[in-house]
Amino acid sequence: MSNAARDENLLGIGEVLAALQPEFSDITISKIRFLESEGIVIPARTPSGYRKFTHADIERLRYALTAQRDHYLPLRVIREHLDALDRGLEPPQIGGAAPRAPKALVSVEGLPVATDFVPDSVAVRMSRAELLEASGLTDDALTDIEGFGLVERRGRYYDADALRIATVAARAHEFGIGARHLRGFKAAADREVGLFTQVVAPVAGQKTPQAAERAEELTRELAAWSVSLHAALVNAGVNRELRR
Repeated sequence: MSNAARDENLLGIGEVLAALQPEFSDITISKIRFLESEGIVIPARTPSGYRKFTHADIERLRYALTAQRDHYLPLRVIREHLDALDRGLEPPQIGGAAPRAPKALVSVEGLPVATDFVPDSVAVRMSRAELLEASGLTDDALTDIEGFGLVERRGRYYDADALRIATVAARAHEFGIGARHLRGFKAAADREVGLFTQVVAPVAGQKTPQAAERAEELTRELAAWSVSLHAALVNAGVNRELRR
């Protein structure tokens, strides 16, 4: 987006006030400035010092004002909720509870849907404690799977891929399958990554608007095919062993 187009999407504080007044009749410019001082929004500034807000800033203000009006939440808690949203998590329903992993990442049974592909998984950022809570994995087990390279932390946080792998590993532990047993799955997956990348890369590299979307679709198809083949082979192998 060009600087001119970006500037056209920025709003002055009077425009923000007008956007919020239909829902919050008592909102004032002073209130918006106060919420800014409390870290709810950080608007850009023009060379002359005028505040310029984005539409995302308006949504943050709307969230804060609603939380204050309907749930009487203090600004400290509201900031924690907004931080969770910024990290791709779902804020708690009540004050004091912990943020939750996005529902779309975990199925009803507590496991990620095997054929899901999350291209923006890096956008989800979870602390170690949040990952352990969401996945059901123990701290020692997480250390083990990190040691075997199944999960890695990006800076201070874990992403959606880490959550999905940790959730599956937690279920594996219920069957007595530990981190050392999962190394083989990691090695097999790495081989598939190399193979599938050869298929997907030419599609992703095409100079068309649809290239990225088609590459994601192709990755989902390959992942689904891989899971189906793996499940069929495991089922056939176990049946063979039981018939002996």
